[in-house]
Formats: sequence, C-alpha cells, structure tokens
Amino acid sequence: MSDAEKFPAHPRLPLWAWILLGLGLGLAAGIFLRQAVWRETGVWIIQNLVKPIGTIWLRLIFMTVVPLVFCALALGVAGMGELARLGRVGLKTLIFTVVISSLAVVIGIALVNLVRPGEGLPEKAVAELRATFREGEGHVAKARQAKGVAETLVDIVPRNPLEEAATAFDSPRGGMLAVMFFALMFGTALASVRSEKTQSVSEFLEGLYEVLMKIIGWAMRLAPVGVGALICSTTATLGLTYLEPLGWYVGVVLAGLALHLVVVYGALLLFVVKTGPWSFFLRIHEVMATAFATSSSNATLPTTLRVSQERLGLPREISHFVLTLGSTANQNGTALFEGVTILFLAQFFGIELTLSQQVTVVLMSVLAGIGTAGVPGGSLPMIVIVMESVGIPGEGIGIILGVDRILDMCRTTLNVTGDVVVAAAVSVSEGHPLGPAR
Repeated sequence: MSDAEKFPAHPRLPLWAWILLGLGLGLAAGIFLRQAVWRETGVWIIQNLVKPIGTIWLRLIFMTVVPLVFCALALGVAGMGELARLGRVGLKTLIFTVVISSLAVVIGIALVNLVRPGEGLPEKAVAELRATFREGEGHVAKARQAKGVAETLVDIVPRNPLEEAATAFDSPRGGMLAVMFFALMFGTALASVRSEKTQSVSEFLEGLYEVLMKIIGWAMRLAPVGVGALICSTTATLGLTYLEPLGWYVGVVLAGLALHLVVVYGALLLFVVKTGPWSFFLRIHEVMATAFATSSSNATLPTTLRVSQERLGLPREISHFVLTLGSTANQNGTALFEGVTILFLAQFFGIELTLSQQVTVVLMSVLAGIGTAGVPGGSLPMIVIVMESVGIPGEGIGIILGVDRILDMCRTTLNVTGDVVVAAAVSVSEGHPLGPAR
C-alpha cells in the first residue's frame, strides 16, 4: 500500500477508511447544522468555515491536473508509438483500446440518459444546491450556450496550447480537450523523433509526472477532511434528499460495468479470441480478485503478467507490451465511470447538457481514461477536469466521493480484465491461440 493510501494520523488505517469516517462526520455535522442551527448561523458557518476547507482541498488537486494530463497522455502515446514500430501489434492494441473505451463511455451515457438518476430533486433543493456552489454559477451559464458538433470538433485543435492550458477550467471553447489534443500530438511527435536530445525530454516528462503524482498523494491524505467538508455543505443544504438519487447513481454505474463486461468483452472473446467468456474469466479469476482488492491496475500488473502467461499461454513479448501499456492506457471501467458521473452530476445540478456537450464528455472521458493513473482514486482529478469543461461545478465531486471506494474497486476490476482480454485478442490475431486451461 502506497503512502497516498494511508492517513498520516494513524498509518494502520487505509485512506478509504478515513474517507468513510470523514464522510460520516460530515454527514452528521451537516444534518445538525440543518436541523439545529440552520438559517443565518448555519449559512455563515457553511460559507465561511466549512465550504472553504473543501474548496482548498479541491484546489490542491486542481493545480496539478493540467500538467498531469499533459505528461500522462504525452508519455502514454510516446510509449505506444515506440513499441508500435514492432508493426501490427502496436496498431492493433491502439485500435482495441480506443474502440472498447469508446463503447464503455457510450454504454454509460446511454444508461444515464435512460434512467436519469440525478433527477427527482425538488426545484427548491436544486436552487439551494446551486447557491451552495456559487462559484459554479458562471459555468452553468456557459453550459447553456449550445455549440454545434462541428464547432466542438474545431475547438479541439488549439491555436495557442498555452492559452488553452491557462484557461482550461474557464474556456467556453476547447479548454481541457484542446490541451489533451496537443498532448496527443506532442507524444506522437516525440515517438517519431528518437535521439539523445529527445530522450532528455521524455525523462523530464517522466520526472515531472512522478512529482505531480506525489503532490496528488499529499492532497489525497487530506481527502477525509475535504470530503467531510464538502458532504457537510451539501447535507446542510439539502438534508438527506440527495441520498435516493445517489443510490440510483451507484446502480447505474454497476449496471454499466456489468453490461460492458458481459456484452463487449464477451463478444470480443467469442468472435476474436474464439473462447467462452465464462471459462476465460475463470482462468483469470486471480487477476480479477487482486484488482478488486487493491483498486489499482499498477499494483495488479505483476499478477496480470504472471497469470496471462501461466494460465492463458500468451507470448511474453505480446503480453508484456499490451498489459504494461494497458495498466495506464486501457481504462474502460474508468472511462465508463467518468461518463456516468459527469452526466449524473449535471442532472443533479439541473444542468441540461446539449448533444455537442455530451459528445465532448465522450471524447474527454476516452482520453481521460488513457491519461488516468492506475492507482486508487486516480480518476478523480480527471473527472473534475471534464466537469469543469462542460459547466458543472467542480466542488460537486464531493457528492459522490462517499461511495467512490466500492465503485473504484469494481471499475478497476473491469479495467484489468479488459487489459487481459485485449492482450488475448491481439495474441490470437497474431497467430498465437490461447494455451490449454491449467
């Protein structure tokens, strides 16, 4: 367990336990403020004491996300491009990753639009919620400025990447998506220009990435306090009204993950790998259990590499390439989770996203899945980026943090399972069928 997974006051307790404790205390404090001392006193306490604590915690994450996304995407694409010189393996891996990640997001967004778990709050409650997150009012206005699909696609390509990075959370145009596009182009160019000089660029980005992850690790140590403050603000405003839509939200995420596992992975196994999905999942049950327990694709990687060779008989050169790359780049469950979360919170805040904005959510969720760190909670900074880009107050992330742990365990299981499925598909397409079951 990493340092970021422990709360420093009591190293024996994992971070998720402290987050649950912070959630419980924040929930109780919010109910108390609403029932006992609400009105002027409660409003003053929330606005001047509680909410600033949660906002400061979120800004500790905000300040790292732009350089983090750039480094993660550029390095991921550069690594993919370098190995793609081996030929078909790199190209097939890229195609499988993009296609199944896109399908994951589409499944999630379709379910959210069908079930609409974030709706049902009284109009008064929605108005009070917006008043609590006043910093998001300007973003709500931007969210209502409809853009056509063509304009959305044009805005992906930045005229000035530095300007887009500086205004990533405020820009009504391309914003963070433009930064991601530049990172993809930069990584592709870095992969195609291999020399001693460009090697130093790669090493700089790798070092910067590690530093940024350390900062996020420090910020996550404060998550129990930040989560408690955000939940306290929300509960004091809405009481327990929001718990029912939160339950529907969890159900939609789990249903989307299960649907993607059974339908998308099942079809890939049946028609490409030529094996039964159930028998395949049984052969990699150790990988799935490890992913569920650790909530980390990176921590599961050693087990994934061993099982893919011992239980599936995948060639070492293919499995090491696809699985190592997939631990960061092939985050199907995370992409689905991000799409569901963003649309749920938009519904929760009473923000109606246009078709072009939902297209933006799909594109950014797929790209964010590539740039998400394979560690517990690694998707949260990315979700905040996409939220802000379509006009949803970033502070609203606190609404779902209390239930994120179990969802993190489930989506990591889907992520890692997808890595193995893609590795098997690439291996079979290269003329290496699965070995006999062991």
